[in-house]
Amino acid sequence: MTDATPSVPSLRRHSLDAVLAYAWDAEAFTASDVMAAVALTRSTTIDVLDELVVRGLLIEMPNARAVGEYSKGRPARRFALRADAGLVVGVDAGRGHITATVADLRGVPVATSRLSIDPERDSPERRRRAAEKVVDATLTRARATRGDLVAVCVGVPAPVDRSGRSPIHHDGFWQRMNPDFVDTFAPWAPVVRVENDASLAAVAEHAQGAAVGYDDFVALLAGERFGAGLWLDGRLLRGAHGGAGETVAFDRVEGVGSAYGLAPRCVDAARAAIAAGTLPAGSTLAEVPPDDLDAKRVLDLAAAGDPGALAVAAEVGGQLAIVTGLLGSLFDVRRVVISGAIAAGAGPIIAAAAEALPAALHLPPPEIVASPLGADIVSIGAVAAALESTRARAIDLEAFRLPSERARASGA
Repeated sequence: MTDATPSVPSLRRHSLDAVLAYAWDAEAFTASDVMAAVALTRSTTIDVLDELVVRGLLIEMPNARAVGEYSKGRPARRFALRADAGLVVGVDAGRGHITATVADLRGVPVATSRLSIDPERDSPERRRRAAEKVVDATLTRARATRGDLVAVCVGVPAPVDRSGRSPIHHDGFWQRMNPDFVDTFAPWAPVVRVENDASLAAVAEHAQGAAVGYDDFVALLAGERFGAGLWLDGRLLRGAHGGAGETVAFDRVEGVGSAYGLAPRCVDAARAAIAAGTLPAGSTLAEVPPDDLDAKRVLDLAAAGDPGALAVAAEVGGQLAIVTGLLGSLFDVRRVVISGAIAAGAGPIIAAAAEALPAALHLPPPEIVASPLGADIVSIGAVAAALESTRARAIDLEAFRLPSERARASGA
């Protein structure tokens, strides 16, 4: 991860950060509002608000009297975050696609672009060029330029360490998925962050999904393959090489057998049941040609009460219960959130897993829930992570320096 060097004395920085943190989560507010939330004197609060306006992070709004909310005495000055003071971009660099979303400082999306990639013709250089192409196209749609960016976050299907780099993989897969994006985008923005895609799913769930208010949970990307984003003790867990949550160990777990996700498990179980003739009589699932089966078809039938599809969901749910029990035993989490596109139809599997789970643990079992964030969860998490990093470093970023600081830097 790249970032800026602190440029403000610590005591002053504390005051600026405290007021800015309040502003970032508030709508229009007054100095009195800030003082009620932050332990600063009135004079310091007003001084800091004025500095944040000069830095371009806040804007002074029409006063209370001007908007009809105040009629007597001296009207209070009102302020708000300048959401358009800079842009962030979140990139979901999946195996077969790259999606970029440009958002303002409130996280409101401004533009999105998507490009499909042929995994069979992929290479590190092609992936770098494709990512740059998609981000540039999205900036064009947003009527913005690279100069407007303050942060970039890229999510990849590979372990990623704290510096944004991936360890060596025996067949080069991780290097293809993350061809050092932290270097690719370093000239584009002062803050560049690269994360594992499941880790960004956890960031998204904690920011606005099924884990808001939870300090201990797992976001389980569960579509084609399992990927676990670990959020423990109120923070994202990475590990020494970024491999915390890697699921290759499932290859050796009895009853699970691989890191394949819920979608292929549904299809495989349905095809096996059809071939064996073990589906209940009257099941519509038995009439579906095996080559036409996909997970959505199976789960839609299960949701409609088809007995054969429900039997398949119960089988897959038993496997999910083992996975959840393992995660609960290792990490003592309160929730396992089933994330990604599969979550929308995973209700029958989750219900079966929850029923099978209690016997699997000595600790209180995690609650299994479906994410509301859908297929775009990695993009959502990438934007949220880019904003998180921007908030932590905003005072030190070139775009938000005081004019006097810029002048000194130019003179130097």
